Amino acid sequence: MEQKIKGAFGRYQLEISTGKVAKQANGSVVVKLDDNIILVTAVASKDRKEGQDFFPLTVDYRERYYATGKIPGGFFKREGKPRDREILASRLIDRPIRPLFPDDFMNETQIIAALFSADGKIDTDVLGVIGASAALYLSDIPFNGPVGACRVAMIDKQLVDSPTFEELQNAELEVVIAGTETTVTTIESSANEVSEEDMLRAIEFGHERIKESIKLQKELAEKIKVKKMVYEPFIIPDELKEKIRMVAVAELPRINEIFEKQARNEEFYNLVKKIKDELKEGYPDFEHMIPNLVEDVRKEMIREKIINKGIRLDGRKVTDIRNITCEIGVMPRIHGSALFTRGETQSLGCLTLGTSSDEQTIEDLEGESSKSFMLHYNFPPFSVGEVGRMSGPGRREIGHGFLAEKSLQAIIPSEEKFPYTIRIVSEILESNGSSSMASVCSGSLALMDAGVPVKTHVAGIAMGLIMHDNGAVILSDIMGEEDHYGDMDFKVAGTKYGITGLQLDTKIEGISMEILKAGFTQAKDGRMHILGIMDNVISKPKESLSEYAPRLIQFTVAKDKIGLVIGPGGKMIRSIIETTGVKIDIDDDGKVTIASADGESSEKAKNIIMSLVKEVERGEIYAGKIVKITNFGAFIELLPGKEALMHISQYAHERIENLADHIRVGDTVEVKVIGIDDSGKVSVSRKALLGPQEHYHKKPYGKRYDERDENSKDTPEDK
Repeated sequence: MEQKIKGAFGRYQLEISTGKVAKQANGSVVVKLDDNIILVTAVASKDRKEGQDFFPLTVDYRERYYATGKIPGGFFKREGKPRDREILASRLIDRPIRPLFPDDFMNETQIIAALFSADGKIDTDVLGVIGASAALYLSDIPFNGPVGACRVAMIDKQLVDSPTFEELQNAELEVVIAGTETTVTTIESSANEVSEEDMLRAIEFGHERIKESIKLQKELAEKIKVKKMVYEPFIIPDELKEKIRMVAVAELPRINEIFEKQARNEEFYNLVKKIKDELKEGYPDFEHMIPNLVEDVRKEMIREKIINKGIRLDGRKVTDIRNITCEIGVMPRIHGSALFTRGETQSLGCLTLGTSSDEQTIEDLEGESSKSFMLHYNFPPFSVGEVGRMSGPGRREIGHGFLAEKSLQAIIPSEEKFPYTIRIVSEILESNGSSSMASVCSGSLALMDAGVPVKTHVAGIAMGLIMHDNGAVILSDIMGEEDHYGDMDFKVAGTKYGITGLQLDTKIEGISMEILKAGFTQAKDGRMHILGIMDNVISKPKESLSEYAPRLIQFTVAKDKIGLVIGPGGKMIRSIIETTGVKIDIDDDGKVTIASADGESSEKAKNIIMSLVKEVERGEIYAGKIVKITNFGAFIELLPGKEALMHISQYAHERIENLADHIRVGDTVEVKVIGIDDSGKVSVSRKALLGPQEHYHKKPYGKRYDERDENSKDTPEDK
């Protein structure tokens, strides 16, 4: 039987229903906001797989093209692999719900969110978060929810919930928040250098909308009275835990004093192998669990040292930033490059400049668009000293690249100021925490090295958290182990003027606003420290572009002249490209972009195009080429693609019987425009340029002169 609830969700009405469709799933809900409808299902396996010691949760968000009345492009005409947008939405749904499953629940669980109807006005990823929470909360799957989510924009200092795509065009800040009734679990934000105070204000505003969505879920649950499944908890014998602890506690203090990551990990690997060899015969069913159990002891000891002594794995205090080095121009043939190293994390930023034809075309449900700034992130296995498969970008690469890209977006100059397409690739060469924020720093340095007119640097820092009975410890610039063993990964990027990018993930059931405020303050101090180091290396963009970067010239031609530039079947534009060696892009609005390795070629191509679109004017004089001779006159090309008729009577003052006796096709003749009729046909005259006593044979033109006797001013006929 269908059950439905509807209520306020900011300035909209949110509806959640269950019991009508997808009833064979453990839980399924339909979430509706105006004409946006999304189905979210939750399914868990009945039993845990034998030997499985982790929680296998997968989340997939999919958008159907029919949701907005479209047919997919391409040969197959069906939805294919998930687009970046869908992957980012899947990550957004996954992160707030993952920490809310019981620690001993290991049954495989899958969340599928499918968008069936969309009005194309608002982003629907937030509905996926609400739907996933509701599907789990109303199912028999154990889940310590519910959670809610909301998108907030700040426009002219005013906060708006569930903003439309049109409203986001003018937003100073966009933030997506997820959380419980009392805490925040996930934040994603891009901003135009906003203050920490404005960001907190937007988060608090969004949290009120979160409470509204949670209230609806609870009211619907009251109608259903769901009973949760009985599952087999994953239990490890206390005796095994104690034996592992006895050995680990004796060895780990020494290992945890090793500051260098690879050496520390090598010693830890040896310890795990030693304990495993000693205990595997007595506990064969738990042999595969021994490394994780040793890690549990290590986690406890690392956290205790931070809480009690304020000392971290590499010897730093909680607010200390690792040693930072910056280099620019490290790759001479690249248009802009920078190497940013922070501790044992290293990013090589490689920047390429292109033209408008290099822009990325994006086909989304709300329509086709393009973007001229891209940042791509590569994370090869050698960066963490491992052997791994090299394949296309995964969810990690797409997510980290997107965060770094939107963190830098605020300083990218407008197309009018800098008409280039910009692509930055962050190659992670070493990784020990916060490689996405290192990508922000290397990308910012590469922008200035390339001569892109950015006004200031952007730097990023990752903050961590250790919760304990008496409070919390916030860590600046966390390493990999501190991320793995800690309770929060809080990344903040920005300039000296304000925040440009933000991401928060928690491994607990959320953090309070008080902790969040303290995190912002500490992150700002760290960011300013990093910005100072970057400014010491390069504080403003280079004055000129790399000699290997394309030189661009932009100008506009009338729309009705575009065809003249392109020519029949593209013949004319291909000819210009072949002649000059440039690259030419022409937009539908008539904007022409010419790119070449040198300015001379670009200017040559521009002159050709301008001559094509130039209008012939009455009274102007041209040196035209004869293209055709008839019994009544000659056709002369005044400009490329523009011909005029010179009547036989306009060649000379005296009567001419046959023009072919005096000029040939290919000759150059100087003529004056004497008429342009209503249809645009042009008439020219050579005679109009001759004095009253001048005759055709007295002033030689064209190739006929080459056949004359060099020792005589008269033609052979005169003699």
